[in-house]
Amino acid sequence: MNTYFVFALTTFTGFFAIMNPLANTPIFMGLTEEEDLRARKLIALKSLVIAFAIILVFTVAGSLIFKLFSISLPAFRITGGILVFMIGYHMLNGRRSPIQKPHVAEPIYPAAVDAEMSTTSPVDGKIDDAQLSIAVSPLATPILAGPGTIATAMSFVAGGKPSDILITLASFLVLCVITYFLFINGQRIVGFMGDEALRVVTRMMGLLLAVMGTQMVIHGIHSAIQMTF
Repeated sequence: MNTYFVFALTTFTGFFAIMNPLANTPIFMGLTEEEDLRARKLIALKSLVIAFAIILVFTVAGSLIFKLFSISLPAFRITGGILVFMIGYHMLNGRRSPIQKPHVAEPIYPAAVDAEMSTTSPVDGKIDDAQLSIAVSPLATPILAGPGTIATAMSFVAGGKPSDILITLASFLVLCVITYFLFINGQRIVGFMGDEALRVVTRMMGLLLAVMGTQMVIHGIHSAIQMTF
């Protein structure tokens, strides 16, 4: 199998698991429950653009950050692996990890959302900065591009290969596009899947993240031993 394809699949799966757009969709609905469709689209778009910009900076400048703070690759992989494992462990147990994202809103399901309800300036329909501010925080960070996502991105490009950087950014960009459509169609998706299905998906993603975190730690320890001896 093509090495680039395998790496792309690995990066996309890792990002999908840690960002978990399916589980974040009800949270987005809860944060934007009083907005109309136009406002929700703008908020979703802004949050994802900012999240991508954050990952772009850390992905491209990752090696520079390593040199600036004298961080070795094995040390980062071990620390990042522990971080990812803890997030996965909390998800596996049905809890929201404070490392991944703080509690910002209770999930809102279709029965509690009125699609016609809007607080976006009843006179002219404009969306003000206060309404879009939730796109910056808590949506863009720490929900979409939190420490776990950043650590995962930097771990994928730790080797410094240009191809790894491009594939990692492309994978995250594809995930951002998917997340956008999930957010703006949240009512239908959550209604179709149901609460229990979302919990199952979250636990499956948690197991995957825990395994990936463990593998990162093993790889980091192995590299550290090789550097020492």
